[in-house]
This record gives sequence, structure tokens and C-alpha cells, in this order.
Amino acid sequence: MNPKNNLFDTNIAFSKGIGDQKGALLTSELGIGTYREMLQYYPFRYEDRTVLHRASDLRTGMNHALLRGKLTRFALEGSGSKKRLTAILNDGTGQVELVWFQAIAWHQKNLNQHQEYFVYGKPVQFGSKWSITHPEIEVHVPGQPFTARFTPVYQLTEKLKRRSIDSRTLFRAVESILAKTYSEIPETLPGSLLEKYRLPAKRDAVYHIHLPANENLLNQARRRLKFEELFFNQLQLIKKKFFEKKTTPGPVFGQIAFVHELFEKHLPFSLTNAQKRVIREIRNDVRSGLQMNRLVQGDVGSGKTIVAFIAALMAIDNGYQVCLMAPTEILAEQHFNNLQKLALKLGIEVGRLMGATKAKDRKILHEGLRSGTISLVVGTHALLEDEVLFHNLGLCIIDEQHRFGVAQRARLLDKNARIRPHMLVMTATPIPRTLAMTLYGDLDQSEIDELPPGRKPIVTTHRFDSHRAAVFGFLRSQLGEGRQIYLVYPLIEESEKSDLKDLEDGYESISRAFPGIPLSIVHGKMKPRDKAFEMARFARNETKILVATTVIEVGVDVPNATVMVIENAERFGLAQLHQLRGRVGRGSGQSYCILMTSYKLSADTRKRIETMCRTNNGFEIAQTDLELRGPGDLMGTQQSGIVELKIANLGLDGPILKEARASALEILENDPELSSPGNQPVKNHLLQVGDQGTNWSRIG
Repeated sequence: MNPKNNLFDTNIAFSKGIGDQKGALLTSELGIGTYREMLQYYPFRYEDRTVLHRASDLRTGMNHALLRGKLTRFALEGSGSKKRLTAILNDGTGQVELVWFQAIAWHQKNLNQHQEYFVYGKPVQFGSKWSITHPEIEVHVPGQPFTARFTPVYQLTEKLKRRSIDSRTLFRAVESILAKTYSEIPETLPGSLLEKYRLPAKRDAVYHIHLPANENLLNQARRRLKFEELFFNQLQLIKKKFFEKKTTPGPVFGQIAFVHELFEKHLPFSLTNAQKRVIREIRNDVRSGLQMNRLVQGDVGSGKTIVAFIAALMAIDNGYQVCLMAPTEILAEQHFNNLQKLALKLGIEVGRLMGATKAKDRKILHEGLRSGTISLVVGTHALLEDEVLFHNLGLCIIDEQHRFGVAQRARLLDKNARIRPHMLVMTATPIPRTLAMTLYGDLDQSEIDELPPGRKPIVTTHRFDSHRAAVFGFLRSQLGEGRQIYLVYPLIEESEKSDLKDLEDGYESISRAFPGIPLSIVHGKMKPRDKAFEMARFARNETKILVATTVIEVGVDVPNATVMVIENAERFGLAQLHQLRGRVGRGSGQSYCILMTSYKLSADTRKRIETMCRTNNGFEIAQTDLELRGPGDLMGTQQSGIVELKIANLGLDGPILKEARASALEILENDPELSSPGNQPVKNHLLQVGDQGTNWSRIG
């Protein structure tokens, strides 16, 4: 087992207290196989061991205490699962009982009576006596002064704990690695940035993230490593954006006769200023001669679809075809119906392609796309199939884009071999700016941050299950006014493992509570044709209450539906609750959303419910969701190629991200090749990590 040439590639087995067996476990369980990976495995919390307590200082409510004293009076007590080893720690001011239920034999063998130890743990009082169960214990070496420190605590798996690999094991390994490598840790940021933002050197940041002498040094280390991680993330995204903008040609849409005709003759409403602004941004992109890659964010009901249609007209007017891809058949069908009404007035043929499209209709559609007679096609994932070929595809529009992977978007673009089509991606799931910068920093971004005039804010209320009679009374009053209602359940069938309200039971309850009221039911296990039939009945006002699962989260537009009741609202995330609520409020009447929950709610759930009741602003809701849940898979990040962040938190580190992005932008604008001496640390780091797209705080 020979270390590699690079010191940081040395096998973890060579660090203090590890060896081959523990090294293999750390690699399989935590992905730590080298010195570099160990140094980049940051602690998730720290224990304050800067104060040495006395037994007489112990007070009720203390989370932890650090004591020093001699062990006396060992005893083996109890039997079976209650078997335990006890010892008394005496520090001259009082006594504390130490208790071990596990690893009893090891402690009996290694702990010595009358030896002085440091003991750390949570003190618990029983009557007048104090006790610490499973304390951390370490021999005090006579003559060696007490070292005050913030002690790191590392995430461990149960398997590691069972094999006696604890946080101290990793702590000692890091200590030994830093002793060998500290002076070799290279700087990765320009001196100008270190000075401007008062950041410590990389080697000091790595040292103090693991072995901080005090809280100030720990905070400095955190800030430096977060800045670096976000800086390299943004640098790569901005480089990609600059490169593609300068080098990737796109179709030129110069003619806009169809757009003029739409505005002058066929548009039944006025656009908001936000919609007009985004259309201008798209117009500038598509006549530049370079490929457009633009993300359009807009809250539920903000009017993204008409903006997309106007972009489509720009392409069609110049002899190009357009495809619009949506994640569900319900949403695709709705887009097709809405766009076809306007397209027919302009003499434009629109096709649709979904999984349920019959073979005979597919054949006609494929021929129309290949010949160019079909100018606009609306569909689902079926558009990605190999047999879907275009005469001259010029614009790809993707709705609810976070539901599609990077590879799927690329496959759509490859359907024109002559020139790269423009790409317009849309989302009605607002993305916090910090997350958008990190996920989509390589896209130009537009926001439709204004709702059409006449829309009234949806009134959202929280009701417990015990209020159901009053809620049903309100629903009857709304039905009496001719309105329609959605009732959403989290499950289709009753589950033995869950007490959630299920759809089938809910449907029966609603049938009994509202006799004579026609109902529809929609869920994900139904055949597409049956779902479409039920939705059409509800849209035509033939049924008054739609009992559904979250299949209606996107794509249902019934202006007469003014009430949304969400059962077990505590089981939904904020983004999903906001999407569901957006199914009402589509018309001019006052709309309501009622969140039904049990009484048992966690603190996070209470904050989600309170946020929904307080605001209709999707961007504010998305920011709260990010703070509560972290980025995770919030916006489909696993599909988007996002860099895995080891230390930065997009919910909390927005100010650092803005500084890092501004710095990356300034450096690339002034020195795109990173050839100046001051930018050599950046260039060297990029060369060293390559284009792997992961771990920009990489060491060595």
C-alpha cells in the first residue's frame, strides 16, 4: 500500500489511529479514502470545551459539562439489558457517577482507579446526585496544561459506531494529517479577494474548520470555505454562459408579423408590464444570431403561457417550428387547448403528442412535423422519442422545467442538426434568487413578478380536523353561490401504516356530506382518458366538487373553482402547497384555500402553515421553503448538474453567494483566460480539479 505522489492522495490508513481495517470502513461508509477526503469531511457541529467545570458548578439544564477528576469505586450492576458499569468521578468539590451500558469490557480493561481523567457529557440530576451516561473520557497527563477548544463532531454511520469508530477517531486522524500537510495546502483565491473580504488563507481555514481554538477563528474559517465553494461554482457557470453566448449560433427571428396581428386583432386582454418586459428580453435574444437559453419564472397565474406563445410566433414567422414540452398529460392538454384557440385565428396548425396518442394520430403528426406543415407541437416526454423528427425546429419551450433532466433538454435541442434551437424554460415554482444563481447561473433569467389586473389575493386559512363541520358549512355556502370546489388528499387508498385521509374514504365522506351534489374523482392510477374525462366534466361545471390527489398540482385551469381544501396539509411541502393553491384564484371572484391538519404539528410544519396563511408571494414562500429544507432536491437539483455543496447553505448564505458571484464575474470580465499573475491560484486550482463539476473547495 504505497501513497500516491500527491501528498493529499495518501491513503487514509496511514493517518493516526486508522490502519487498514478502519480505513476500508471509512471509505465504504463515508467515502473517505485519502488525506484530501478526510480534510474535506467537515464537522457538522462543535462542542464547547473551553470551560473546565467543577462538580459543584453543575446545574439543572446544562447540555454538557467538561470535568477533571479521579475515578474511584468501580461497580458492575444489574443484569441482562440493564447490566451496567458505574464509576465515581471525584474532583475535590463533589462527585459524579459515570455509567456505561455498552463496551463494558473495554472500559473495565482500560480505565484505572485513582487515575485522573477528563470527562465530557450531559449531567443529569437524580435527587442530590449527579450522573453522566456514556461520557467521553480521556486520560489527563500530569504536567500537561488544559487545552481549551471547540471540539469537532463528525457525522457517523451506525456501522462505524458499532466498530468503535467515533468522532474522536476522526478528530485524531485529522490532527495527524494536518501536522503533515498544513504547510502544503495551496492557496486557491487571489490575494486581492482575500484582502477585500478579509478572508483567512486556505491552510488556516482548513485548520480552524477542524481544530478551532475559539469561536471567532471557527467563523472566519467557515466564511472563507463557503466563499471559495460558491466562488468556483459561479466561476464555472459564468464561464459556460460567456462561452456559449459568444460561440453558439442560433436562428435569427427577424420578422414578427404574427405578433403584430395577435396584438392588433386577437388578444382578448392587455399584457402586464412584467410580461411586456420579458417579451422584450426574449425578442432581443432571438434576433441576436446567438442561441437563447432563458429561464422565465412566474408565479401561478402570472401569464407565462401567453409569453411563450408570443415567443413561438416569432419563430413560426421566420419559417421555424416550435415544440412545447410539459411534464404531465393534463398540463400538455391544457396548453394545447389554450394555444390552439389563438393559433387557429392566425392560420397556424398545432399538433399534440402524448403517451396516450393513438398510433394513427401519431403517424399523421410525425408526417406533419417532418414536412413542416405543423408549426407548433405540444406534448409530454413523448416528444423526445427518436421517431419525432422536425423539418426545421427553431425554438424549444419547456414548462415546469425542473421536472426534466439536463439530458432530456439536450435531446430536444439535438432535433435540429443544422443549427441549435433557442431554449426557453419556464417554471411556476418560484426559485429563490440564491438557488437560481447556483442552479441556473448559466441561463439568462427573467421574472414575471406581476399578476394580471383584477385578480384578488387568495384567502388562506388553517383549520384543525375538529372544525370540519364548520368547513363543510362554508363549502355549502360557496356551492350555493354557484362555485366549484377542489378537495385534495395525499393518498389514493387507505394505508395500514398511515392515518392520513385517503382519497377513496374522502370521496365516500363527501358523497354523504353533500347528497345530490355531482362529484368527480381524479388520481394518478387512473387511465389518461378517464382522467381527462373527469377533468372535462369539472371544467364544464357538470360536477361541482373535484376529489383528487396531487395530480392536479399543475395544469388545471377552472376559473369558477374558488375553494381549495387540502387534507393533511402538514404532509405537503411549501412549494407543493403553493402549487395546489394556485388552482383557485383563476377568475375574478374571491377564492379560498383551507389547510386541514391534525393538532400534532412540528415547529417546521407550523412555520409552513403560517407562511401559507400570511402570503401569496411565491418567491417569499420559496425562500422560506429553502430555509426549512435546504436545496436538496427542492428544484430537481439532482437532474440539473448542480455542484454538491459541502459547507455553503443556499438558504442562509445568500450574502456570501452574491459576493462570490460578483467577484467571479469581475475576474472573468477583466481576465477571461485567467492569465494574470494575481489569478494564477484560481487557474491552478481549476487545472488541478479539471471539469469534474464537483467539490470546488477541493484541497491539494
